[in-house]
Amino acid sequence: MASRLMFSNALRRHVGNGLVKKFARPFASETVLSPPITQSTLLSNGLTVATETNPYAQTATIGVWIDAGSRAENEKNNGAAHFLEHMAFKGTKNRTQHQLELHIENIGAHLNAYTSREQTVYYAKTFKKDAPVAVEILSDILQNSTLDEGAVEREREVILREQEEVDKLLEEVVFDHLHATAYQGHSLGRTILGPKENILSLKREDLLDYISKNYTADRMVLVGTGGVDHDELVKLAEKHFSSLPTSPNALSLGTYLEKPPFTGSEIRVRNDELPQAHIAISVESVGWTSPDYYPILVAQAIIGTWDRSLGSAPHTSPRLSHIVHEHHLANSYQAFNTSYSDTGLFGIYLISENKTQLDDLVHFTCKEFWRLHTSVTEAEVERAKQQLKASLLLNLDGTTAVAEDIGRQLITTGKRHSPQEVELLVSKVTVDDIRRVAGEYIWDRDIAVVGVGPVEALPDYNRIRGDMATNRF
Repeated sequence: MASRLMFSNALRRHVGNGLVKKFARPFASETVLSPPITQSTLLSNGLTVATETNPYAQTATIGVWIDAGSRAENEKNNGAAHFLEHMAFKGTKNRTQHQLELHIENIGAHLNAYTSREQTVYYAKTFKKDAPVAVEILSDILQNSTLDEGAVEREREVILREQEEVDKLLEEVVFDHLHATAYQGHSLGRTILGPKENILSLKREDLLDYISKNYTADRMVLVGTGGVDHDELVKLAEKHFSSLPTSPNALSLGTYLEKPPFTGSEIRVRNDELPQAHIAISVESVGWTSPDYYPILVAQAIIGTWDRSLGSAPHTSPRLSHIVHEHHLANSYQAFNTSYSDTGLFGIYLISENKTQLDDLVHFTCKEFWRLHTSVTEAEVERAKQQLKASLLLNLDGTTAVAEDIGRQLITTGKRHSPQEVELLVSKVTVDDIRRVAGEYIWDRDIAVVGVGPVEALPDYNRIRGDMATNRF
């Protein structure tokens, strides 16, 4: 952490006739603060407790990260994890929904939750003095939710309305299609909300069954950041979470019995009434624990992001942005790398209203993917590393962001790399690393392609696949 220099208000520098008058005694002191440390403790029932304490923080984030999301579902109960997220705040054996909401409001806290494909998270933001209350409430909703039949029926309509809103977000639609085509026949390819028929048919017994199989101590991490004390949080965890069961056939956090197969394929949803074409092109990437995770992130940063609506659009550094801007090929693009425990998707998401030149847009995009393997430069790699480090550090702004980082890392890798360690790992990435991972994961690999909107001019799948495999540029 950077040193802080504190100057006395009495310090003055007098300049006259070329003479600088200096005070004899020092009026400045330098304070060096040690970087915060992540502490973790494993309880006897398998629950992990992790903290990062900030003694100056007046607030805290307390959350439970569960190593289970839509990937832990099957075709019949797809949507159960997300349904449970909604039901968690509808009352417990100890509190009605009204009492729960009133309790949270009375202490000025915020209670929230979200579901992803591999994780479910429940967390609270509160004053540090109320951290014990947050732990107790989280334990109550995770272990004692009543899942009232009437509340289940009422929540179906809420989730259906949420699904309708998600369907209006074309980026969400494209990435759901991308997972569906890349991971065909696997739970990772299903949507998080589940199909409409499941939302209408899931029963209380289905939700209880999902809880019994996945809400176990060995698949959970209790995280506290900000104004928290590690030893106190461990005692609170022992008090409120000690009765959590352990999986009979426990796997290590972030591990699955079966790696999903990646299928080279495509989905096209042509709709000429939409003003823009939305296109995603992806190859299979790496999981969280892969030694190539950070080189892949640097490769992503080299391709970069671009948006013509920004004032800096003509002057951004990625080479692809210059071509796209000069020839008006797209409205925006964004390189992405979505990692899971044992696989991932690396690619690019393109939006273009120039629907007659989609062939050129895809051609030059594939050329940039090829160039990562053949001729990426030292300057590009160094610039991308700096941009990546800045992005990763900016994403740790606030106690909730830090809690998210700790929870995700412990769930997926079993340990947490500090920001300093992450910076070092990124700094070690070389040009040779980028060329190697591009050759191993991108060049001449099967691709998943999704096109939504006016995509008549989107090249044939085999043409795109060929562009990723031959140096004919």
